[in-house]
Amino acid sequence: MARTAPPAVPPPPGPPARGSLSLHGAYLRSPLGLLRLGQLALGAAFWVTVAAHKYEGAAHFALFAAVLVWLLTLALFGLSLLGRWALVPWLGSRWLLTNLVHDLALGVGLYAAATGIMGYKAGRKSYCNLPGYSQHCLYSAYLSASVCGGIAACLYLFSGLYCLSRRCRDQRDII
Repeated sequence: MARTAPPAVPPPPGPPARGSLSLHGAYLRSPLGLLRLGQLALGAAFWVTVAAHKYEGAAHFALFAAVLVWLLTLALFGLSLLGRWALVPWLGSRWLLTNLVHDLALGVGLYAAATGIMGYKAGRKSYCNLPGYSQHCLYSAYLSASVCGGIAACLYLFSGLYCLSRRCRDQRDII
């Protein structure tokens, strides 16, 4: 007796495809995307300047604050650039509000504090900026970090106000 082949049963369907990853070009050209690029550049300049020089005391907090805000900004920028904010649990459905709180509470608050700390430390080291002073001087490093931090805090304020204006106009998207 010849054996017959069992009827062909199709395999069970696999998980649904998420789609291909592509850059969200409209976000990159939007005011928020351009502000995020500036925040990332100035934030990196701030913490690299502080970390590359000898620091002590409250500068540890300034460095921690700058790196924390920079990493969170990098995550927001990456998710927004890829258009994948819906993958973030609970926050993805409130992405505009998430950006608003990040910019105004964390960005402005922590960078203003870090800028104040570095400005105070620059003021305390201003004596070494005199001609003829031969020891290693941290004045220029602290001053440049405080300038970068101040400009970064302003950029966070601008992006927070941008998100707030979109929210007040009942728009729920970041673009």
